[in-house]
Amino acid sequence: MKLQRILPFAKQLLQTVVQRGDTVVDATIGNGHDTVFLAKLVGDEGHVFGFDIQEEAVLNTTARLKSEQLRKCVTIVQKGHQHIKSTVPVERHGSISGAIFNLGYLPGGDKTIVTLPTTTISAIEQLLEIMKPEGIIVIVIYHGHEEGQVERDELMNYVKTIDPGVAHVLQYQFINKQNNPPYIVAIEKC
Repeated sequence: MKLQRILPFAKQLLQTVVQRGDTVVDATIGNGHDTVFLAKLVGDEGHVFGFDIQEEAVLNTTARLKSEQLRKCVTIVQKGHQHIKSTVPVERHGSISGAIFNLGYLPGGDKTIVTLPTTTISAIEQLLEIMKPEGIIVIVIYHGHEEGQVERDELMNYVKTIDPGVAHVLQYQFINKQNNPPYIVAIEKC
């Protein structure tokens, strides 16, 4: 298959904008895979701010970062992503060049704890305020569960209203697959 699958495409989008020394956000750290990926992109000169409300996600991500010897350039915050603007000191670290969300629930975790449309939309709005021009927010939408479908619908209604003078919005999705496969919404700040 020549078309990029969802997760590799999400990473490719971030690789186009994130450079060594940049400040980035993993808005839903989960098990730490994207946090590690971002930390490798920004290097010791940059910084990753990772958010999650679940202690299990914080512990899993911290362990993964330690095993990769990447703890120096990462700050993990056990808070919801709606606290990005009040947590990330952009005056010290610089504007954000990239951010990623994986919506839904923690893989292997409690499926009753899910991301919510109100907090996700708030986080996106905050990121657009503190993001560099041409910075990219990548949102991987997992909507194979009831709450995921509600979040998907509210999020899609929101992103369609973003002023094209503020940001460009892309949807990347396989449309002939069964069982609600995940898809990407990418937002590039103008």
